[in-house]
Amino acid sequence: MEHGIARPRVAIVLKGYPRLSETFIAQEILGLKQLGLPMALVSLRLPTDEREHPVHGEIAEVPNYLPEYLYTDPLRVFRSWRIARKLPFYAEARRQFLKDWRRDPTHNRGRRFGQALVLAAEMPGDVGLIYVHFLHTPGSVARYAGRMLGLPFAVSAHAKDIWTLQDWEKREKLADCAFLVTCTEANAVHLKGLAPDPARVGLVYHGLDFGRFPPPAADAPDVDSRDGSDPTRPVRLLTVGRLVDKKGYRGLFDALALLPADCHWRLDIIGGGPLKSELKSRAKTLGIADRVAFLGAMAQAEVLGRYRAADIFALNCRVSDDGDRDGLPNVLMEAQSQRLLCVSTRVSAVPELVVDGETGLLVPPNDPRALAEALARAIADPPLRRRLAAAGLDRVTRHFGYAAGVKTIFRRIGETLGRGR
Repeated sequence: MEHGIARPRVAIVLKGYPRLSETFIAQEILGLKQLGLPMALVSLRLPTDEREHPVHGEIAEVPNYLPEYLYTDPLRVFRSWRIARKLPFYAEARRQFLKDWRRDPTHNRGRRFGQALVLAAEMPGDVGLIYVHFLHTPGSVARYAGRMLGLPFAVSAHAKDIWTLQDWEKREKLADCAFLVTCTEANAVHLKGLAPDPARVGLVYHGLDFGRFPPPAADAPDVDSRDGSDPTRPVRLLTVGRLVDKKGYRGLFDALALLPADCHWRLDIIGGGPLKSELKSRAKTLGIADRVAFLGAMAQAEVLGRYRAADIFALNCRVSDDGDRDGLPNVLMEAQSQRLLCVSTRVSAVPELVVDGETGLLVPPNDPRALAEALARAIADPPLRRRLAAAGLDRVTRHFGYAAGVKTIFRRIGETLGRGR
């Protein structure tokens, strides 16, 4: 309570919830809740993962699931339209949607407005702000619904949602939102260049909750002495990420196929996705299928155990043809927190975390030969792995904790609610 008045809630709009691949979002939500933020969760789609992380249970909030496809629940959409059309700013929101539709006449655009109708019609009366993760589709739903209700909306922007969105739409959403936070310096520079008020854009690294990723015991061996020379003790490589183009699995496989025949290694891949069949076929064609294990999606505790059992973490980030790319992959921070050497690429904000030759190894993207050389160097040199891994642990612990970022978001939400009241 504040001066006898209940604090307004914040509607947190998510593309999907819960999702194993978005622990950074769940971690932020839990942090905001622990700081005392009243909230209501909204998801644009039902969960598809069979499991969830412990953090989702700790959040203990059941989202309002909007109809992912309007035809699956036409009565709900129709009832929502009948309510929403009576809202004071419905006509203004409809004009905005039609303006956007003329520039982007797609089924997806129409679905965004339909979901916004449901969001606006079912919005709890005590909500004072809509805070949405991802600038693209979820951002449009939040923007239209906020316009209908006369509520401010704020955005947390990440990677694909920034780099695959047309500039006109980014400019207009930046003009309308109360504030936007993003997770990399590269993202922030780009968005500030498009914003009418650059002060609305803030850099907030996701960071790690080191309570969930405690470093290995000090008396545990940092890195095993495996150097690839013994076929009975192959070097253990690990990568974690969805099987999609921007993760660079094709190039990673090409690089591994370039390693000398007498270099012995195994690769574990954690994550599922649409490229699984193609990648299995590629591994077979390259002659490395017997060294590559596709483990599928895993819960956080299982992933932690895999980090601790590995010798090298490889993440071959790239910019996809449609512009999609990673921002600052949380898995790199997780790997570093486990004193694990990271080998990655100079894409987006990866160099903001991994300093080449100091806290890890970086190569240009789309360069399998350079990646093969870096991997060969790391495989053959356990002392190098130990040194760089220790420096990586020190850097991530010093500069990439999550608490400061959550407090920044909490403060900006409070300022926005204060202005609204």
